[in-house]
Amino acid sequence: MPIADHDEFTGEEVRLALRNPGMPLEALRRPVTPIGMHYVLVHFDVPVIDEAGHDLVIDGRVERPLTLGMDDLRARPAVSMPVVMECAGSGRAHLAPRPVSAPWHEEAVGCAEWTGTPLRPLLEEAGLLDDAVEVLFTGCDRGLDQGVEQDYQRSLPVAEALRDNVLLAYAMNGQPLPPPHGFPLRLIVPEWYGMASVKWLRSITAIPEPFDGVQQTVLYCYRRSEDDPGTPVTRKRPRALMAPPGIPEFLSRIRHVPAGPCVVVGRAWSGGTAIRRVELSADGGRTWAAARLDDPAGPHGWTGWSCAWNATEPGDHELWVCATDADGDTQPLAAADVWNQGGYGVNAVQRVRVRVD
Repeated sequence: MPIADHDEFTGEEVRLALRNPGMPLEALRRPVTPIGMHYVLVHFDVPVIDEAGHDLVIDGRVERPLTLGMDDLRARPAVSMPVVMECAGSGRAHLAPRPVSAPWHEEAVGCAEWTGTPLRPLLEEAGLLDDAVEVLFTGCDRGLDQGVEQDYQRSLPVAEALRDNVLLAYAMNGQPLPPPHGFPLRLIVPEWYGMASVKWLRSITAIPEPFDGVQQTVLYCYRRSEDDPGTPVTRKRPRALMAPPGIPEFLSRIRHVPAGPCVVVGRAWSGGTAIRRVELSADGGRTWAAARLDDPAGPHGWTGWSCAWNATEPGDHELWVCATDADGDTQPLAAADVWNQGGYGVNAVQRVRVRVD
């Protein structure tokens, strides 16, 4: 992945930003992200798929290969659950030097309610053989990345694929999946970053060795240098975001807040564990105030939070928000603390410029 040393975004980054909209941060005021406000990342093209003729094939190292149509999948037990979906590249635009890819700030996230059938019973019905070590998921989207022509593919270790919360989803917020979100079928891996939730799913293959495709071993790895073999990107790191208070200036997005009491609200989440604490600072991290936490929106949804700020001093301020999860992991204060070659997992504290009028 090329690296940009300058502050200006490249033409490639601008095109990626136009193709892949982020979630407006004011949507954090909503417990469930509307479909039209949820972030989208499409690696190649959005395929055109006839649902009536679309089959899911489960094969490879299994005793009984399966071929299932969409009606077959809908006839199986259904589960609906809110899941925070976050792109692994969220926060990349804050890095210096910056990897050249989708130039996300904080907006590559959303929390929709996904409906589908659990994957585990299907794998059990197919009968995984003892030599299966991973489960490979292949989408219908195809293109070139890192000079290699490929279908979009990702794998999970067998133990992860057999988790009860992994879904084959066909609905989003009670509606059929929109085309950019994977119509007619996609994988949902709730605890992992979004790259694991393969869209336009067409096959699930049990394999006897680790998958070494581009999206698995070249991209989506934490690497500090070109020579670093890196570690795989997996579960979401803890993060809190605020819905920027007040009203914005059109171009600069600086917020304007009237002097007096102000309640700042937002959402927080982490992959695989609960949020323990959210704190807000109005003085550049010198002092912090504890936010009040709401009940989480299910085991894989986000946690609402609110914190009072007495905005009595006129002038410019910078609000920071920081989350800590139940494992004790806390967001870093600076993006440089989590710099890596691909710009993945950049969960530094959010900073919002506010002008008290």
